[in-house]
Amino acid sequence: MKKPFAYITAVWKGGEFTVADQASVYCRKVYETGFTPICPVLYLPNFLRDSIPAEHKDGIDMARELLRRSHVLIVCGDEVDEAVKNDIAVAQRLGITATTLDGILTIRSQGENQVEP
Repeated sequence: MKKPFAYITAVWKGGEFTVADQASVYCRKVYETGFTPICPVLYLPNFLRDSIPAEHKDGIDMARELLRRSHVLIVCGDEVDEAVKNDIAVAQRLGITATTLDGILTIRSQGENQVEP
């Protein structure tokens, strides 16, 4: 069965957990709801150097291309920053549905609680 691509965006910040840890948790939840998670922050930093302006721009371009190929944009976490707002604006311009992880999880749990007649 094909699973639709879901682009994962969030306010990525270090702290108690690394960005990769945070992104992995979000991707797992999205996967469990039936999507194929697309999360550039998990792999782009492995080969791009954000401190080099040309590579920073290439990373943005690659992430935008992945968003274009996605079926849905899923906003994770409780915060929204400029990067998340930009992802939402791009999705809106491209006609890609944007929702929250909480929204996807709520819909999934409601479907599990329904009893067939």
